Amino acid sequence: MTLLEQIDKNNIPQHVAIIMDGNGRWAKAKGLPRTAGHAEGVERAKDITAEAARLGIKYLTLYTFSTENWNRPVAEIEALMNLLLDHLEEETFMKNNVRFRAIGGLDRLPASVQRRLQECMDHTAGNDHMTLIVALSYSSRWELTDTMQRMAKEVKAGTLQPEQITEEAISQRLLTNFMPDPDLLIRTGGELRISNYLLWQAAYSEFYFTDTYWPDFREECLQQAVLDYQHRQRRFGKTGDQVEEETKELGIKD
Repeated sequence: MTLLEQIDKNNIPQHVAIIMDGNGRWAKAKGLPRTAGHAEGVERAKDITAEAARLGIKYLTLYTFSTENWNRPVAEIEALMNLLLDHLEEETFMKNNVRFRAIGGLDRLPASVQRRLQECMDHTAGNDHMTLIVALSYSSRWELTDTMQRMAKEVKAGTLQPEQITEEAISQRLLTNFMPDPDLLIRTGGELRISNYLLWQAAYSEFYFTDTYWPDFREECLQQAVLDYQHRQRRFGKTGDQVEEETKELGIKD
């Protein structure tokens, strides 16, 4: 039985977030420049987007460029930005009925990249099978700091009372307010950390770490991650017995 045949179509994670790590090390291992790894990584993002849509995942968020990545060599940053411009192919999105969104400090990006991102968001706004979100110039601490500053201004203006600052109020003001929190967070490349990514949103996400470098993360790798997710019991602070009892009461097959 193939991995795809083992996946329960009734238990697909609604939101999958991915830290696409290992492009540079993949290239180094092959004696190639780091930019070659990024180029191959872009191709993999296209493949995984199509596979996620086929599996029935509703939201796919890709950690594409962090605020910390601005500290990388200028030549590498320029190459990454050019890759974005060259590979934002609306045909792929339209073919798979995928809506495109971008989150992060987009105002720090080159004007040409900002325009291209907006074009893709505008042209795919009517697609409704899956939403692909790219996190660009993003980090979770930056997002939370920005959110707190905006809420402080609301309090100062009298439009928000301190006692109204709840978890729900914070979530509604985050950049991710249009989608559910990630059910599954995947990191490729062998590192065991989440690198300032969706810290608030990933409070109860299931984590899946793999040694596979992102350029080698094929469709079957995503299938394996989803299958692993389906074998876990999500308790959200409850006991395993409580979850099992609730599952029985709802008549849900374990």
